[in-house]
Amino acid sequence: MIFERASDVVLDDVFLRLPGFLATGEVFLKLEGLNPAGSVKLKTAVALIESMERAGSLRAGSRVIESSSGNLGVALAVACAARGYGLTVVTDPNAARHSLRVMESLGTDVVVINTRDAQGGYLHTRINYIHQRLAADPALVWPNQYANPAGVHAHRDRTAAAVHAGLGAVDALFVGCGTTGTLMGCVDYFGEHSPATRVIAVDSVGSVTFGAPAAPRFIPGLGASRRPEIFADGGGFEKTLIAEADTVAMCRRVAETYGLLVGGSTGTVLAAVRHLAPTLPEGARVAVISPDMGDKYIDTVYSDTWVTERYADVSGLASLGHATTT
Repeated sequence: MIFERASDVVLDDVFLRLPGFLATGEVFLKLEGLNPAGSVKLKTAVALIESMERAGSLRAGSRVIESSSGNLGVALAVACAARGYGLTVVTDPNAARHSLRVMESLGTDVVVINTRDAQGGYLHTRINYIHQRLAADPALVWPNQYANPAGVHAHRDRTAAAVHAGLGAVDALFVGCGTTGTLMGCVDYFGEHSPATRVIAVDSVGSVTFGAPAAPRFIPGLGASRRPEIFADGGGFEKTLIAEADTVAMCRRVAETYGLLVGGSTGTVLAAVRHLAPTLPEGARVAVISPDMGDKYIDTVYSDTWVTERYADVSGLASLGHATTT
């Protein structure tokens, strides 16, 4: 295959079966990290940029500004560089240093906001900063991933449709919640094309999206300190919350069992599959959206030092390998 832009390289048909993950049934990971941006957010970024181009708000020489905990920022950096747009990404200390360096290497200006908001997160303060920049420079363009329906449409027409085409009518689909664009797209698609499929939305303890109280979170990807505008709780899906310590333990279990480094969001969603396994029918076919890979989490989720500084008890720490110098 020959592509014209790096942002066009999206492999939507790659699934990895995880033998033995459930006592009965099969679990299939939809691997979304196999593209130049390294995450499912490349589809979101392209959809956001193209929607603004169609609306006429993006023209040659335009500059984009967006808030991101990492993955969308990298994806927008890929998309904007390929199209000749300048980009500023507003992020926070939880973003992986790897992601920040990738954005900077692609010509992105990165602004790290260190002030927490009233909910204990950074999202409100990141967005407040964007409003200040927009007021000072009306030429800036904000795609606003939290409110723009273009992301929802992309995941309905691409991500969800690819799951259905690749796996058929699965019994359950587990989807992590960050900005909730992937979730909302999957809910729309499966509600129409496979209504018997259970769609389970997975979020982190400390996120306010499902109405739970806010609390500090350290792993980027899932969760929010304000409910995204595109999130609509219409009853077409189930909801569950997973503690970050369980995320860490699951990421490490997958690494040592399947030889696959997954990102924090994937570990969270797989922990939810394990938690809800008793509610699944015998022989169930389960699909799991895996938003990114684990390389950018080496210094966080896969670091004993980082983990023990933040969580009181995480099972599986002893299973990590360690380098030996002789």
